[in-house]
Parts: sequence; C-alpha cells; structure tokens
Amino acid sequence: MQRLITSLLIFTALLAGCSRHSGPEPVDNPKVIILMYHRISAGEAANLYERSAVDFEGDLEYLHDNHIRVIDFRELEDIVDGETELLSHAALITFDDGDHSWYTIAAPLLKKYRMKGTFFLWASKMGMDSFLTWDEVTLMSNFAYEGGERPFAFGSHTMSHPFLMNMKAALGGGEAFAAYLDEELGGSKILIDKYIYDTVEALALPNGDGAGDTDIIAAAQRHGYRFIRTSERNVTGSASTDLYRLPSLPMLDDTAQEQIGTYLGII
Repeated sequence: MQRLITSLLIFTALLAGCSRHSGPEPVDNPKVIILMYHRISAGEAANLYERSAVDFEGDLEYLHDNHIRVIDFRELEDIVDGETELLSHAALITFDDGDHSWYTIAAPLLKKYRMKGTFFLWASKMGMDSFLTWDEVTLMSNFAYEGGERPFAFGSHTMSHPFLMNMKAALGGGEAFAAYLDEELGGSKILIDKYIYDTVEALALPNGDGAGDTDIIAAAQRHGYRFIRTSERNVTGSASTDLYRLPSLPMLDDTAQEQIGTYLGII
C-alpha cells in the first residue's frame, strides 16, 4: 500500500510539472499583428499579391511554433479595452477581395491548424470569375470546430472596391460622399449579412485608401462597423489602439515568415 501511495504521489507531481510547462511563457511587451493576404495559389505565386499554399502553411507553422496566438477582431477589442490580458504575442489572419482559393486552400489549412480567419469580401464580385460563390461563403461561415466555435468571420471590402478618396474628391465630399459611402459600406454589409451566420463588423479599406478619414469612419459607425483594417504597416494591441484605424502587414509573394517576428520584436 505504501508503494502504491508513493507511486501516486510521484505521478501527481509529474502531472503538475507538465501542467506548469504546457503553455508558452508570458512575453514582455506582447503585441498583436494583423496579417493581410489576398489569393492563395496552389502552385507558385503568379504575382506579388499572391501567396503560395506552401508559404501560407509555412506562415501558420511559424505562428504555431512561436506561440503566436491567432485571435479575431472581437478578441482584439477585448485586449484593447483591458477586458483580456495579452500575455503572448497574437495575430489576426485576414484576406482581401474574395478569391475562390479561400474555400479550396486557405480554409482547409486553417482548419488543419485550428486557426481563425477573417475574410473581406468585394461584395459585387461574388460568384463571378475566380471569386467565391455566396453558397461557399455560407458554408464557410457556418463551419464550426468541435464545441461550436465558428472560426471564419466575414467582413466588407466595400461593394465595388473603389479608391474612396478619389471618389471623395470627385463628389466634393459632403452629403454626396456620405450617400456614396452608404452604398459602398452600408449596401455591402446588408448584402453580406444575408449569407453569413453572424454579422459584418469589420471593414477593410480597398487599396488601403482613406485610413483615418473622418467621413469614412463616420459612415462605418453609422452602419454598425466596429473595426476598420487599413494597409498602414505596424503592430497593434495597446490601450491607445484606434479600432477604426488598424494597421496590418501584407503577406506578399516575397514576404519572409521572419518578417512577422521582426514586427513583433521576436527577432
């Protein structure tokens, strides 16, 4: 009996030791990086804005191996608001435009690594050319991991993917520009909401145009957006973060995985 008790005590101690070391150690000055992808190619990338499937999976492995937690925009908001303490570096994985490769390549790889993604749709192009169909958007939106967590969120990349500041200049701003934004931001949100499980809360500025513009921000708020992702390059996640001007890192054909670590201060 004494030998059995001793064995149980040793086993319990070993379990406790494993528990203490099962997760990554907290890091000093943790940050959040938002990664921006476009098309994921099955073979080699055909242009600068594509990312090959091999490189994309390498990115996911890099995040996993460096204990960079993949979160979504709502979790980022909780971090900024102080409701969640950020102990390790984190990343958001986002995609622009609406390419069909999201359904055939990106989503299966995200599932393989049990990671989340936010997909920004060029709403008027769905179902055309190489874009996703609305049925595929619905299937992705309703997919859930065991336990019910839905990892794939959808946002707006506007209705027609314009240069917003060019349109502001052409329309002279004011009420005309506000009405235009109501269609581009409001109309796209209404359309996308018809096909997804949840609701659109995030906007990605097409062409990176209009970051910080007060008229665009006002229109986004008017239509229920809570986040705007820009093409400005930086990390985020501090208490001073402007959720309507979130920076990102474009993941291009020639972007090294180590660039993620450089932004986060790992390298």
